[in-house]
Amino acid sequence: MLSLIEKLIDRLDKPAIDNRLLLGQILSQQVRSKQRVKDLSEVEFKVFSEHREDGIIQYLCHRVPIKNKVFIEFGVGDYRESNTRFLLMNDDWKGLVIEATKKHVSRIRSLDFYWRKNLTAIQSFVTKENVNDLFTTQGFTGDIGLLSIDIDGNDYWIWDAIVAIQPRIVVCEYNSVFGMNNAITIPYEAQFDRTQAHYSNLYFGASLKALCTLAEKKKYRFAGSDSSGTNAFFVRNDVAQNIARCTCEGGYVESGARESRDEHGRLTFVSGKDRLKLIANMKVVDVLSQKEMYLKELA
Repeated sequence: MLSLIEKLIDRLDKPAIDNRLLLGQILSQQVRSKQRVKDLSEVEFKVFSEHREDGIIQYLCHRVPIKNKVFIEFGVGDYRESNTRFLLMNDDWKGLVIEATKKHVSRIRSLDFYWRKNLTAIQSFVTKENVNDLFTTQGFTGDIGLLSIDIDGNDYWIWDAIVAIQPRIVVCEYNSVFGMNNAITIPYEAQFDRTQAHYSNLYFGASLKALCTLAEKKKYRFAGSDSSGTNAFFVRNDVAQNIARCTCEGGYVESGARESRDEHGRLTFVSGKDRLKLIANMKVVDVLSQKEMYLKELA
């Protein structure tokens, strides 16, 4: 049933956004009717998200009591695909989106839903030094509904630095190429650029285990990953009574995306463990020991 409706959504063009939302509402009602699920893939669907995160977010928002329907998302591109647009347009949440590219922010501000809905879009390159000021300057503080982090780089370090808000749900991208067993992240570099860091485009972010370790420190429960092996979902412990706890090992999903590139920027379609070999000489930080090492040194 879900796949049939999703196929209809994919066929809708830009003028048919109202129909897209209507079908999204049907899907949302379906996932909200589910009780505890064995795997988050059971509630996935896509309306505006890059993969099928919209369904997972709808499910979690129904199972978690949300006092303030407020979201923050950074790394949104031009907002065509995002983890929060359905929350904005379907559920009337208030939101802040942050994007480093000026033309993307200009496009977001030009769309009709920008004035119809309570959305703030600002241009900034997010770092651990400025992230809290970016929130507080725009009036976003304290207990909020959801935070989504997808910047293909310092995701771990920036979530670690955030203190101005206490989101009930956190969605954070992980790098499945780093594997399941090691709690590692790229070393912090304020101006990190994935496309410049290594030609393969595979060296970025943090492993799922690193994010789960950080979540535990910040008092969050790991709820699972999406089936694309891209995003991990966490719920704050004090509001997670209706969310099943997932282990890092049980929730790890290896991404099947073949996005590796050669020195000239051409896709090479490397897959599986061969992807890790391409970046074996790059440095990472073990977040448990805080030691820096090369990927090839890890078991």
